[in-house]
Amino acid sequence: MAAVSRRHFLQGTSAAAASLLLTGTRASGKVDGANDRVRIAVAGLNGRGKAHLGGWLGQENVEVAYVVDPDQRVLDGTMKSLAARADGKLTTKPESDIRRVLEDPTVDAISIAAPNHWHSLMTIWGAQAGKHVYVEKPMSHDVVEGRVAVEAQKKYGVVIQHGTQRRSDAKIAGLHEAIKAGKFGRLKISYGYCCKPRGGIGFKNPSTPPENLDWTLWKGPAQIDQYHGNYVHYNWHWFWETGNGDLNNQGTHQLDVARWALDDDQTHPVRAMAIGGRFQWDDQGETPNTMFGMAEYPNGQYVFFNVRNVNYDKYERQVENEYYFEDGGKIIRGLYYPPGSEKGEKVSVERGDVTPGGNWGSFIAAVRANDPSMANGDVYDAHYGCVLGHLMNNSYRLGEQVPFNAKAGRFGDNADAREHFLKLHEIMADGVGVPEDGAQYTVGPTLTFDPETERHVGEHASEANALLKDPNNAGFQIPDAADV
Repeated sequence: MAAVSRRHFLQGTSAAAASLLLTGTRASGKVDGANDRVRIAVAGLNGRGKAHLGGWLGQENVEVAYVVDPDQRVLDGTMKSLAARADGKLTTKPESDIRRVLEDPTVDAISIAAPNHWHSLMTIWGAQAGKHVYVEKPMSHDVVEGRVAVEAQKKYGVVIQHGTQRRSDAKIAGLHEAIKAGKFGRLKISYGYCCKPRGGIGFKNPSTPPENLDWTLWKGPAQIDQYHGNYVHYNWHWFWETGNGDLNNQGTHQLDVARWALDDDQTHPVRAMAIGGRFQWDDQGETPNTMFGMAEYPNGQYVFFNVRNVNYDKYERQVENEYYFEDGGKIIRGLYYPPGSEKGEKVSVERGDVTPGGNWGSFIAAVRANDPSMANGDVYDAHYGCVLGHLMNNSYRLGEQVPFNAKAGRFGDNADAREHFLKLHEIMADGVGVPEDGAQYTVGPTLTFDPETERHVGEHASEANALLKDPNNAGFQIPDAADV
């Protein structure tokens, strides 16, 4: 296939491959795919990894060349499942280390569903090896590594598509095109919700990793003092070294949609803050189960965000987006409410411009065309959306404890922020039953951010800049952007 033959793939010995991965040497050599077949490796086989396998196996002429996981038990179970599905014609190979997969010049792409702390490094390594990359949300675990992934894509020209499936929804794309065209007036606040019931995770004591788990590979870049059972295989989401809380877990989808609706020239916010807490569960987790976050962009538009995971009687699940306009109009659950009206009108807009095929099919189409611009949710969209969440999280991480009451929010003269925080507070106080006596909010400072340098400036800059980049383990370092 002509398009695929233009792609660059890694050749040479294992030593040469290791040199490429560590130093950022440009991948070289070409390989022709047979009959447009795309050979893909799936890294991370729990949770979303199962969805990745199903997605790729559902595409015409796509072969899962490798499955990758540091847990031998998970790897064996996946191979057994694939063998049953392949009816005696299994070609997939098992592997524990993604670096060995990247040495294979016949692999066209990698699909990343590993824990968050691995997403950027695998993306960077994949680009350096000339592989196209589908990376689960969030693409980055911190701000700096997301920028390095952007620079890797720019240098090596591979397709990078973010696992934010709503980017493949032509209805949402059309709505945002209409909003930006002024159909409803000027957008003031783009609001996302990640409110789904969860429960506490209890406590797990430090222990020796199980024999089936390669703990060094599982940690990869993340510096973790000691293994405990709450890391593997899902609850790593709720620890800062490995996850980003629900704000940049499920919430990445709604954060991305919220930012997508802003004017096209808006990249990063200039100010961000968050308030919240981890209420009722009394467990080992670190990330908040309740949060109100806000971010202001250079043009005056805002993104608000609401995380609410604590379950209670009559809990209202909200995993959605809302839009508020300067003239008082708003769009909520597919209905447009004109200024001053309580009667909603069904929103009717043309379908927008996306690469067809859904999130899986659009990626394969972009790979076959060797065209990064075809990605529904490219590396830039991924970076800008993830940074939005990182800044809110970092404000929370720098916050101070204040009494749990309606006056805890610090929003200056922003009446909209105060109004929406109070809605959240009322739910936590009256619905969940968080008591004022003894409970506390964590109130983060307002952080000022320079979109050009991707650094904090002004008050709290020193502490906030320290959170822009996580420390890494030897052998798993994120390279500098200039050296990618």
